[in-house]
Amino acid sequence: MDRREHEKRKDERILTALPVNLETATGVTRDVSASGVFFEIDSNYRLGSEIAFTVELDTPGGKMVLKCEGEIVRIEPRGQRVGVAVRINQSTLEPIKFSQAARLA
Repeated sequence: MDRREHEKRKDERILTALPVNLETATGVTRDVSASGVFFEIDSNYRLGSEIAFTVELDTPGGKMVLKCEGEIVRIEPRGQRVGVAVRINQSTLEPIKFSQAARLA
C-alpha cells in the first residue's frame, strides 16, 4: 500500500479473522474498521459493486451479527481465493437468536 492509500483511510484497522457470510459465499476477515472491511472469499466480485454481508461476533454479552451493506473498492486475487475490500455504507449490530445461529452454522 502506498502512502496516498494509507492517508485515505479515516478509521484505524484491526487485524482479526472473523466469519463472513454473503448470499452465495462464506469467507473470513483480514481486517475491520468502523468504515470498512477486507475479507477473503472463494467467489469473484466486481469492483464498484454493491454488496451485502454479515460478520459474526462473539462478545461477552453473547453472539452478535454485524449486518453490512457497502461498495467494493478493491479486489486482490489471492491464489484460489479473492481478497475484497469494502467501504461500509450502512450497518446494524444485532444479537443472534437461536434460529439465526442454526442457519449461520
